[in-house]
Amino acid sequence: MVSLELPSAVMAFNQKPVRAVLLDISGVLKNCVDGKDVAIKGSVDAVNRLKASGMPVRFCTNETTTTRSALVKKLQAIGFKVEEDEVFPPAPATCLILKQRGLRPHLLIHPALEPDFKGMEQKDPNCVVIGDAQESFSYQNMNAAFQTLIALDKPVLISMGQGKYYSEDNKLVLDVGAYKAALEYACGIQAEVVGKPSQAFFLSVLSSMNAKPEETVMVGDDIESDVGGAQKCGMRGVLVRTGKYRPSDEQHPKVKPDSIVDNLAQAVDILLKTNLSSFLSTVAGCSAACLRDAVICGRCYLRTL
Repeated sequence: MVSLELPSAVMAFNQKPVRAVLLDISGVLKNCVDGKDVAIKGSVDAVNRLKASGMPVRFCTNETTTTRSALVKKLQAIGFKVEEDEVFPPAPATCLILKQRGLRPHLLIHPALEPDFKGMEQKDPNCVVIGDAQESFSYQNMNAAFQTLIALDKPVLISMGQGKYYSEDNKLVLDVGAYKAALEYACGIQAEVVGKPSQAFFLSVLSSMNAKPEETVMVGDDIESDVGGAQKCGMRGVLVRTGKYRPSDEQHPKVKPDSIVDNLAQAVDILLKTNLSSFLSTVAGCSAACLRDAVICGRCYLRTL
């Protein structure tokens, strides 16, 4: 008889086997320390184990301070085996929306992100696009964005994410959401959000894996954009106690994580054990040899889902 004991705090994983995983990047895979990216302990191995299980993994981020290609290179430099087509930041999706709708953006973005918008028509702008511009969020630049919007008959503001803050050098710093709110208030409009927690953004990532929301888990350090956004989309949301996590997140008035873990490594431990436990509950007719090699058998099962 094969049995597995799972912590009671994480039994929410047992609702149904997990067939796909979305991972946030900043605060889950890595932190910024003294201006440099540093992998969070155990996260490189955790990603390797997920991929070795045969489970599809995507990296779902609101990172807008660099291009996707540069972000991938940074991750690879600190040990992560990740390819560009596995990483989903808001900028490529935003460019697609601009082209489809014939929008000419006034850009208020980080200078390092500008190459992702190369080739976009920007003369006579009919919308404003903002991302985490950091030092470029000056009064002059914010005012220019406001003046562009207020002059339009039908102002369009596109915000790449709406995070309140994130962690950098062990300090919380303002994110794009604060500046989005200022422009919304001044212009009396509501921004269109591209990135987490947008349901359309999450669904586009799931589509790349042919994954169903109810069979997917999102792991992140943002209780609202990562966990809450995933849950509204039908996924399970797991909160990590790394990155910008604060103890008060566990008592959020509206968002209740399906699980709370110390870090990504612990989340992967639980996830793989839960999938194996679910598998073992279905193999009453398996041979003794199959049960002896249950981990491999479990991987074969996952690949057939």
